[in-house]
Amino acid sequence: QMLFEDMAKIYKMNGDVLYIEPKNGEDFSLEELQEIVRGYIEILPLDNDEIMVLNEEGKCKNLAINAMATYRIQDAGYHGEYIVGDVLICRSDEVK
Repeated sequence: QMLFEDMAKIYKMNGDVLYIEPKNGEDFSLEELQEIVRGYIEILPLDNDEIMVLNEEGKCKNLAINAMATYRIQDAGYHGEYIVGDVLICRSDEVK
């Protein structure tokens, strides 16, 4: 039984957090990831074997700043960096 906190999360630009599981129950497909971030994906490693999947072109497209995602990456050591758009945070083994 997976704990709720262990589930992948989508951090939306508006501050909402959605819990999500890969459609196949194992790992997210590229199509799923692109749908979540609405574009090409970029992956940032976080701490505790987690990764953040974000829109590679988000800043070029002037997407809104994502405060919670920005906090998470600064906490992981990306000082002075900021995140825009909706992001997925999941375990690294959930993305092949």
